[in-house]
Formats: sequence, structure tokens, C-alpha cells
Amino acid sequence: MSGTRAGRLTAPAYAYAFFEEFILLYPVYALLFTETGLTVPQISVLFVLWALTSVTLTVPAGALADMIPRRYLLAAAPVVTGTGFALWTLFPSPWIFALGFVLWGAGGALSSGAFEALVYTELEHRGLEDRYARIMGVTRALGVSAVGSATLLAVPAMSQGGYPLVGAVSVAACVLCALAALCLPEHRTRSASDEDEETGPGYRRTLLLGLAEVRDDRAVRAAVILVILVSAFWGSLDEYVPLLAEDSGVATEDVPLVLMVVWIGVTLGGLLTGPASRLPHPFLAALLVLAAVAIAAGALLTDPVGWVLLAFGFGVCQMMIVVSDARLQDSITGDSRATVTSLADLGTEGLGTSTYLVYAGVFTVLGHGAAFALFATPHLVAALFLARMGRSRSKDRAPAASSKVTRRTGEDPKAS
Repeated sequence: MSGTRAGRLTAPAYAYAFFEEFILLYPVYALLFTETGLTVPQISVLFVLWALTSVTLTVPAGALADMIPRRYLLAAAPVVTGTGFALWTLFPSPWIFALGFVLWGAGGALSSGAFEALVYTELEHRGLEDRYARIMGVTRALGVSAVGSATLLAVPAMSQGGYPLVGAVSVAACVLCALAALCLPEHRTRSASDEDEETGPGYRRTLLLGLAEVRDDRAVRAAVILVILVSAFWGSLDEYVPLLAEDSGVATEDVPLVLMVVWIGVTLGGLLTGPASRLPHPFLAALLVLAAVAIAAGALLTDPVGWVLLAFGFGVCQMMIVVSDARLQDSITGDSRATVTSLADLGTEGLGTSTYLVYAGVFTVLGHGAAFALFATPHLVAALFLARMGRSRSKDRAPAASSKVTRRTGEDPKAS
């Protein structure tokens, strides 16, 4: 029965996660830019524009998702992104590329926080919130599978129809993603204070409530920090795996094999999120330490064993991203769930963007292998922070348990 109750949510959610990443333009759009005449510095400016758009709109879009039906925002996100892809394909030029990146960044911001908030709220409505980590782990695994499938299909699509065909398939995936969003169920409830207001909470109040919850609630604040620490650095390193492989002497035609090994590790990490979410904090912290060591060792070894170690480390990071997000969703008690989640996304995007800049400087001096090893060390900080969260949580449980005994028996447990 519980599987049936969750099925109406998980089927469109899984479809959304897959089609959102099934974009054949991903592995070839840089080639489109260079063939149109853009230089590497100009392409870098486009990436910065993309990041700035996303960072600027993430939190405002999250607050909006706490006011209007989230599935409508989730449907609008791929439509906005797909419009950018269509413009790239039909009218390739520097200014159109810039407009496309603005639309892509805006589309990403619209879904930031909204997807996680909708899934958790809907599971909570069904009394199945304990399944959140497992379901989100599957969505992450489907996203990775979609990227891998799109990368493999991009080659024959380019040979058969060139950029028009690749662009058309990418836009079609965005349309299917939007349709999946419209199929998502959504039940929203207001708090008692909001029910007293005819129009509900305004935009500014919704935004301030989310900011206040992060500022005033220690558990929420700690969970936001954990999400940022776990997500930002691994997400940045992931982009440099092909360059690491080439720098290590892997032949160009064999680089996809290295990526496949890493994708398998990341996919397994997502699928194992459900069981991992039930592990105690110290054990999860130990896994993060092992992941940091594996990433550093794998990048320095640069042989088949090294790529397997890298896949293990990335898989643990993928798993921990979902686990930390589940901890965050469990800690949120107010109505601004998407706003709070988008604040974590903002921190991840901001730190990740600065990581790209720092990595470029470190790579120039040390090379990719040493740079990977250096940027794996922040996961040790995340592990320490997670362990401290576990100790704080244990201390908080004791007074809560005592208060429950007092309310149940009417006696002070300390008196005995």
C-alpha cells in the first residue's frame, strides 16, 4: 500500500530527474561555441554569466516556490532552459549564446529548492518522509545515467544530423521534463498563523521567514553548512576528471572509459543513499574521510586502481550530498522549505564558483593530480563538522528524553 502511495510521486519525479539531464548538447556545446568563432576567454565569460545568473536568482526563486505551486515552477524551469538551447541551435552567435546562458541559469534557479521541497512535503503528507533519502538518491542516479546516455548518443546524433538534430533532441527532453513536472502531485498546507491571513504570507515575509529559520535554528543552520561543505568541492572536481585523465597520460579515445568508471561509482553512491541515511553520524564522517583519501590517492596514482579509488570517493560524495540534504529537510519546521533549501544551493554555487577560480591557479603551479589531492582535503573538514553535529545531536536528545519522562510520570528524573 505504501508503495502505491509513493508511486504517484516517484514516477513523475524520476522522469523529471532523467529528462532534466538528458541533454545531448552538454558534451558538444563548447564545440559549437568555438566553431562559431568564440575564444576560450570569451567562453569563460559565458560560464561566469551563467553562474552569476544562477546565484542571483536562486534564493528569490526559492521564496517564490514557497508561495505558488512548486510544480508550476518546476515545469517552467526546463521550458526556460530549452528556449535557450533552441536559440543556440537556430541562431548561433555570441550574443545569443550569452542570452542562452542567462536563460539556462534562470531555469536552474527556478528549480533550485523547489524540487526537494515538493518531494519532501509530498512524502510528509503521505507519512513517508523516511523514504526521502532513498528516493532522492535514485533521482541523482537517474540524472547521472541521463548524462552518460546523452553523451553516448551525442556522437551518432552529430554524425547524422549535426547541431540541429542534437539541439532538437535536447529541446524535446526539456519539453518531456516540463510535462513530467505537471504530473507531480502537490499538497500544500499553511501554518496556523498563515491561515488567519486572507492572502497568505507575502513574498517579502516568506523570504524573511526562510532567512530567519537558518539564522535562528541551530539544527537548520548546521544542516545548511553541511550541505555546502559536502557539495561544493566535489561538484567542482567532477568537471575536471577528463582533464585529469588526459594530464595523466590516458589516450584521448580512452578518456570515456575513465568517465564510465567514475559514473558507475557515482550512480552506485546515489542508489545506496537509502541505507546510508540510517547510519549514525560518526560512521558517515568516517566514510567522508575515506572518500577524501580515495580521491587524493586516485588522482595521484593515475592508473586503473586510481580511477576505481576516484569512483569510490565520488560515489561516497554523491551519497553524502543526498544524506546531508535529507538531514536538512528533516530539520526544517517552517513553511519556507524551498527558501531554506535554496540558501544551501546558493552557498554551494558561490563556493563552487570560487573553487573553479582557485583551482585554475593551483593547477598552473601543481598540475591536476596535486590539485585534486589538495581540493579533496575540505571533505575532511566536512567529516569533522558532521561528527560534531552527531555529538550535539546526542546531547540535545538527553534533555528531550528527560522532559518526556517528566511529562509522562510527573516526576523529575534527576530526583531519583
